[in-house]
Amino acid sequence: MILLASAPLRAAGAPLIVCYGDSITAGLGLQAGQSFPDALQRDLKARGYHDVVSNQGVSGATTKDAVAGLRSILAMHPAVVIVEFGGNDGLRGLPLAETRRNLDAVLTAFEAAHIRVLLAGITLPPNYGQEYITPFQQVFRELAAKHHVAFVPMIYKDLIHVPGTIQTDGIHPTAKGSEIIARTLVPELLPLLRKN
Repeated sequence: MILLASAPLRAAGAPLIVCYGDSITAGLGLQAGQSFPDALQRDLKARGYHDVVSNQGVSGATTKDAVAGLRSILAMHPAVVIVEFGGNDGLRGLPLAETRRNLDAVLTAFEAAHIRVLLAGITLPPNYGQEYITPFQQVFRELAAKHHVAFVPMIYKDLIHVPGTIQTDGIHPTAKGSEIIARTLVPELLPLLRKN
């Protein structure tokens, strides 16, 4: 898995937060500085945190890619990882057992490395049918409970029905949507951080 960028330079001792995900994390269709990791960095700075946020999102990545990229993420020695994968698995109709197995492996690896995790869940368009959507969403809930990680069940929960938050593709957030996603994650993220 090719990472978008190396970890940004940071002051000695400044904790690293890695946003590890797919195109939602990467900021597909947005200009530099408009992804939710960028918005999160600004939000944390405004709150007095000195953590550095690194965007390690790759467009098109599946949970299988998440497993393949683990070594690179672990080598960055993050204090916290925000895990945002699964949407591409669902859109491709991949077997739920495969998605579960891969996400479980990712969370297990971070747990073993004593890295704090925030798991960001996602849902699927209604046309995928509740017989697939419901168990898909349950994968995230069950793994969050199993690994006792911080959890946001639906990363888009606060931007649904808010005009101007989703791009014309109907999937990816706009810059405005990214700002809202960052605000959605903050309440679950802050307890994982140590204010300097």
